Amino acid sequence: MTLHARRFRRTIGIDYSGAQTAESSLKGLRVFETVEDGPAVEVLPPPSPRKYWTRRGLAEWLTEELGRDTSTIVGIDHGFSFPIGYFERHGLVPDWDAFLEDFCDHWPTDAPHTYVDFVRDGSVGNGAARSGERTWRRLTEEATGSAKSVFHFDVQGSVAKSTHAGIPWLRHIRHAQPDLHFWPFDGWAPPDGKSVIVEAYPRLWSADYPRKDRTQDQHDAYAIARWLQDADGTGALSAAFQPPEPEPIAGYAAVEGWILGATWPPIKKAGRRRKAAPKDHAATTSPGYVNRNSQEVLQKTDQPGNDHNQVVYLLLCHDCGKRYGANGSDIFQRKCPACGGGQAEV
Repeated sequence: MTLHARRFRRTIGIDYSGAQTAESSLKGLRVFETVEDGPAVEVLPPPSPRKYWTRRGLAEWLTEELGRDTSTIVGIDHGFSFPIGYFERHGLVPDWDAFLEDFCDHWPTDAPHTYVDFVRDGSVGNGAARSGERTWRRLTEEATGSAKSVFHFDVQGSVAKSTHAGIPWLRHIRHAQPDLHFWPFDGWAPPDGKSVIVEAYPRLWSADYPRKDRTQDQHDAYAIARWLQDADGTGALSAAFQPPEPEPIAGYAAVEGWILGATWPPIKKAGRRRKAAPKDHAATTSPGYVNRNSQEVLQKTDQPGNDHNQVVYLLLCHDCGKRYGANGSDIFQRKCPACGGGQAEV
């Protein structure tokens, strides 16, 4: 393996959490760092009655640390911006700083004692005036093949809450440390010597490192810090900073943001073997049948369907694990509600 001169003396990986409030001690909010060629070690919050990091405490710590004369790259696991469709719907200029100010005016999730759900239900702020569709995905999310939309709340693996909780703290750090380079909004090629903050997606790298005795949240933060360190030492980091091609994709990404390490065109999911289409209609309602959209029949229920002489069957989505009900006549082409379409959950 060819080694290169390091651009960054320190790397920091953060697995983020949008749970509870900015003052809450969150078990899912984890930080790992490396220094030079040293091992990745967990960074614990300053001694206090709170055992784990809070979002406010982490932002204040990062602000202080990134003000030091130590070249550092920070990878944070949440979205930094929104899809182009959001800018178009709300008549916003395609400028990240303007986006930050506008978002925080409507989603004050950094305010004391404020849950993301308080804004969602209208108790605080005006989130309804700055909403998006759960089917909207940024190009960078499409590029990974698995990253979820920043508007897809309340599902396993959702990044929506952490994104809506974390964006105001990006603004906080940007105001406090204006010399930091937020990639790619400040340019695709960070100047030498500047500290950089990037959006990271640990799923791209976590399988490359043994998990050992770490929790999943710890391992995700560890994987970010380790990959940044390894990639900086091999030159892969400089390659990852390059804009995606063709040029129009990079133009969108400069507004929507880009996950470091994501490549274009999108990664295609491996095909799942499915049962052949049934020759008779009755076979589609048999337990174990999987339709072309990866929905599996679990069992028949005693609930009446919305068509004549129909009953509801319980289905399991193989993609997200959600269970829901569907008419027997609809099973062959039914999609999960979490993946678009479908009936209400039972």
